Amino acid sequence: MAQPALFTPLRVRNLDLANRIVIAPMCQYSAEDGCMNDWHLIHLGQLALSGAALLTIEATAVLPEGRISWADVGLWNDETEAAMRRTLEGVRRWSDMPIGIQLNHAGRKASTEVPWLGGAQIAPGTPHGWQTEAPSAVPFTEGRVAPTALDRDGLRRVRDAFAASAVRAGRLGLDFVQLHGAHGYLLHQFLSPLSNRREDEYGGSLENRMRFPLEVFEAVRAAFPSDKAVTMRVSATDWVEGGLNVDEIVAFAKVLDARGCDAIHVSSGGLHPAQQIPIGPSYQVPLARAVKAAVRMPVVAVGLITEPTQAEAIVSTGDADMIALARAILYDPRWPWHAAAELGAQVRAANQYLRSQPRQFKDLFQMGGTATRT
Repeated sequence: MAQPALFTPLRVRNLDLANRIVIAPMCQYSAEDGCMNDWHLIHLGQLALSGAALLTIEATAVLPEGRISWADVGLWNDETEAAMRRTLEGVRRWSDMPIGIQLNHAGRKASTEVPWLGGAQIAPGTPHGWQTEAPSAVPFTEGRVAPTALDRDGLRRVRDAFAASAVRAGRLGLDFVQLHGAHGYLLHQFLSPLSNRREDEYGGSLENRMRFPLEVFEAVRAAFPSDKAVTMRVSATDWVEGGLNVDEIVAFAKVLDARGCDAIHVSSGGLHPAQQIPIGPSYQVPLARAVKAAVRMPVVAVGLITEPTQAEAIVSTGDADMIALARAILYDPRWPWHAAAELGAQVRAANQYLRSQPRQFKDLFQMGGTATRT
């Protein structure tokens, strides 16, 4: 039987991926003053034993005011770096899965409550609240406190903060950096004409709206070790009339590709409350397909990919090079095991778990698993 495409290896700059299953960044809203704690060790630790090819740390704020919520993870000072180091040391002791980080600034979508308490904006001057910043003074929804429009000094401060966090990521030995240009956060806010109403060289035309995200990419690329990957996640459409669309994201992806971006993760939405998203299995795959047709760098598809045969079809037909799992792997942290069993492939398992191999899948686990104590 031929090897399923989902379980063929892939090299992306420094990353030797055992298969095409990647774990998307998933916010946990559980940090303390930006610092990771035991929850993150448990959460990331279990995912690092899943059999996926790589793991991405959740959206990590480059500045305190860039957090989505007051409980977001950050990487902006020595304390947040030390807390992340402790978490990574615990995970790496038992897993050699490549680990990267998604760097983010939430822009006008910052200063919110944690989701299980409603997720509403918290006004500046109240506990857990602060003044937000954005390309333009346009609130996310009517009734919210409007953000402050970033001036030249503000743009420089944010760009430099991304670069400084990339330096810290390099010191932590992280294997790659992903920039969050999706889901309505700051870099996406610059890209979309719905949130970017600037009249300077950072607003108006697509070329101008791309300018700041590209400056951030180049600053991070220069700050992170040159032999390691820098990637970007994008929303390929706002799902709103007059908003960012897939043709514009294809143009943006081409520029990123030319400037040395190592992969692009194609998502959608999150910028505007009027979005009309046709949610269904693989609903974002056509967006990934459009980007993949235009670039050389690997493309990641994501969004309601829940079944192994569905994931196999996406990769085997060339719609994308990899698929990303988020909620599906929270629900089933052994999803890659089950996918390998269903598709007739092999997957790495920790030595401590080898005895769990089912009788009907006698060749499921590759020998020499990753959880070996050193």
